[in-house]
Amino acid sequence: MTILPTHQRVARVSRIAVITIALISFTLPVTAYAITTATQVQSPDNATIEQRNRAIIEAAFEKWRGGTYVFGDLLAPDVVWTIHGSGPVAGTYRNQKDFIEQASLPLTSRLATPVVPEVRDIFADGDTIIIRFDGSATTTSGAPYRNQFVWIFQMKDGLVVKAEAFLDLVAYQQVVDNNAPRSQ
Repeated sequence: MTILPTHQRVARVSRIAVITIALISFTLPVTAYAITTATQVQSPDNATIEQRNRAIIEAAFEKWRGGTYVFGDLLAPDVVWTIHGSGPVAGTYRNQKDFIEQASLPLTSRLATPVVPEVRDIFADGDTIIIRFDGSATTTSGAPYRNQFVWIFQMKDGLVVKAEAFLDLVAYQQVVDNNAPRSQ
């Protein structure tokens, strides 16, 4: 067995450490690149998702402004829609049918004209879209209805799967309480 002097053992260990560090430093960038590339391939570009969702919402609001009913095509059948605030209509609706019958229809049946949205802002962040808009219509008694809204949509496959709505519920309730429903 050969015992090397201390300075030779230290030199050998130092060379091994330098070689190891060099190898690691060369492989880390390649590994990081491979992980980044794999992640990019697996998940769609966030900007593309935002652009697609924003375009869907912009087109829907433009159709709505023109008098076309858009919610049947925009909302997933099992949409979860929450109206924040207090009042009879505030709460969470667990599907499109319940939302339309219990929250939308009590108001729209008391309007002589459809609500016309005036979009102020649309913000997109991945699958989340935020729309700030004003809405106006004429009630069945001829009075004006005006409200301001913020809707936050979570989108999946081009449909709204979750919605949160902020609006003046007093204005909503005044229309419901003070106007007769249209005759069907």
